[in-house]
Amino acid sequence: VTCAFTHCTRPRKPKNRTNLSGEIALKKTITPAATPAAWDPDALYAKAARYIQQAVGLDSDSWDYALWSSLSLEFLARAALANVSPALLSENDKSWSSLYSSLGFTPIEEKFSPKSIAISEVLKRLTVILPDFAKEHESFGIQHTGRRNAELHSGEAAFEGIKGSSWQPRFYQTCAVILASMDMTLEEFVGSEEAAVASEMIAAAADESAKAVKGDIEAHKKVWLGKTEGDRSTLTAQSLVWAQRQTGHRVECPACGSQALVTGTPVAAPVRKLEDDQITEKQEYLPNQFECIACSLKIAGLSRLAVAGLADRYTKTQTYDPAEYYAPTDDYAGYEDDNNER
Repeated sequence: VTCAFTHCTRPRKPKNRTNLSGEIALKKTITPAATPAAWDPDALYAKAARYIQQAVGLDSDSWDYALWSSLSLEFLARAALANVSPALLSENDKSWSSLYSSLGFTPIEEKFSPKSIAISEVLKRLTVILPDFAKEHESFGIQHTGRRNAELHSGEAAFEGIKGSSWQPRFYQTCAVILASMDMTLEEFVGSEEAAVASEMIAAAADESAKAVKGDIEAHKKVWLGKTEGDRSTLTAQSLVWAQRQTGHRVECPACGSQALVTGTPVAAPVRKLEDDQITEKQEYLPNQFECIACSLKIAGLSRLAVAGLADRYTKTQTYDPAEYYAPTDDYAGYEDDNNER
């Protein structure tokens, strides 16, 4: 029996911290507030929508139309990344205050100002996270926002004299992919009239791309058939050896029939299995480049590869010894031995 004036010797009954399944349930004592506007996907999307409305009201071939569209594209891309997690936008600074802020907490750093990653890094991360956001979308985004930087931060008139037909199809196609990741459409973003025009431009650009690729293939085929049989045999043998030694997926060249390669970017997480005392890792890739060294045909971009019949996904398979796979990384690999003994 315990007494108010003496030390209790009876042990306290521990709190029951288990949930219904018998697992330990921890209580959160620190909870985040709402996501600040700097990182909020809805706020970022609203800014993208405001900028595109500024663009739509202008002449589509004017420099300021292109400028407003580039601003809109940046914030649309940031909204899509923040929609996955606002933390993905934060800059990895030493104080980690930006990351802390993006999670809904208030940093204690003096004169704190949130810092986010560059737009080039935003686009790079989207290619990894969004299955339909291809390398060509990333490349266009970097080019379009790069012109914006030149327009705003230098004496260069970066958008002057650039026809809308040279960039608008890719702009709207890129926007459509980003919007789809947030369950939205071009019509919701730019209005029904502009969306209808955008769809026609995208279709027309795809048709022109098809014509260009088919023309390239036919031109390389004609040159190939003009070579002697001996030259073709030598080049075919060289391409076979080259394709086996390079990284990529082997395919048949549509122009000369030799062994060629497509390369791409991963679109799914690797799947690992232990088979016959070896770890087998398989990962799915989406192609974005093609090269044949026999006839010198090269094709870049998923849409152009699709026209050539080379856009199928492929699986990369690698095997590892378990001991090698799980061995700790040597932080000093590549360094010379430290021979400082006296």
